[in-house]
Amino acid sequence: MTKRMVIMLILVGLLFTGIFGFQTFKARMVKKFIAAQGMPTETVSAMKAGVQPWQMRIEAVGSLRAFRGADIAPEVNGIVSGIHFKSGQEVKAGALLLELNADTDIAKLKSLQAMAELARQTYQRDLQQFKNQSISQATLDSDTANLKSAEAQIAEQQALIDKKLIRAPFAGRLGIREVDLGQYLNAGTKIVTLQALDPIYDDFYLPQKSIRQVAIGQKVSARSDAFPGRTFEGEVTAINPKVDINTRNVQIRAKIPNPKSLLLPGMFATTEIEIGGPKPYITLPQTAVTYNPYGSTVFLVETHGKGKDGKPLLVAQEKFVKTGQTRGDQVAILSGVKPGDTVVTTGQIKLHNGTPVVINNTILPTDEAAPKVKDE
Repeated sequence: MTKRMVIMLILVGLLFTGIFGFQTFKARMVKKFIAAQGMPTETVSAMKAGVQPWQMRIEAVGSLRAFRGADIAPEVNGIVSGIHFKSGQEVKAGALLLELNADTDIAKLKSLQAMAELARQTYQRDLQQFKNQSISQATLDSDTANLKSAEAQIAEQQALIDKKLIRAPFAGRLGIREVDLGQYLNAGTKIVTLQALDPIYDDFYLPQKSIRQVAIGQKVSARSDAFPGRTFEGEVTAINPKVDINTRNVQIRAKIPNPKSLLLPGMFATTEIEIGGPKPYITLPQTAVTYNPYGSTVFLVETHGKGKDGKPLLVAQEKFVKTGQTRGDQVAILSGVKPGDTVVTTGQIKLHNGTPVVINNTILPTDEAAPKVKDE
């Protein structure tokens, strides 16, 4: 062994001795500092940081709209002569909703039918005479044209009468009636709204950077403050092929089964889309993290030797952390905390670096991934 190698080994030994000596010195200094300052011992609750599977999600606020929806209105003017529905009623496709007075139109239809019958008889008579070569082809052609014209006028008049019978274009739930018997309606006047509620659409927007994470058929979950604690499951059915040039967002549509018609068009819903598979993350209760303008922090409980009573001396140490997404009562910790670290969950507002602590976990903060509203 050369002289140089001996010197290197001596230096390495001194380095390790210095490191371990510094740790011992640090622990002693902390104890002396606490004793000199006379810092009171604070009671906190704490937990061991652990790793849990974490499903990444994209969250957006969506607006609900009916699978089919329309404001029912007449195409022609008229006086309401019959109302055949009640507000809030469920109707089938083709159900008669309202009648407009059509007496004049029906009378005109009968007149046209009589004229058409005369034209038909004239055509039949002239057809027989044409076979006997008593009339020309031109006369027979004129009779044919008159008959077709009469039949077309009947069809036109019948269509006008049919327009005065307003029917449901599809099955759904009616809204509140907005017309009365005997009221004169102009074309386009709203009679009632009709909404098909099962399924229901959920339209929401995502930033363009999220487009690659969304696909047709992807599962979504929606929550409405009208039904606290309840989640409605659905799937993505359409992605707008155009990004909004003003917001750089893209519109997504999901279809959600709504058999009990709980969700209504016009509601807003908090929508979540699961992306990728579950990943392991350190999770903590959200109460453990203190959010500051200069960064997020937590307090770790560390052991620095023993106190005067011979028990381990527990001291709080503040650490900066990088947080990720939240779910329920939990927050994902991306850096700053290692598995097995003891983290203060409540009581950190009264702590400073070096504060001696006592752990009391009699009352712990909620730490649920999917908390539910509980009746008091």
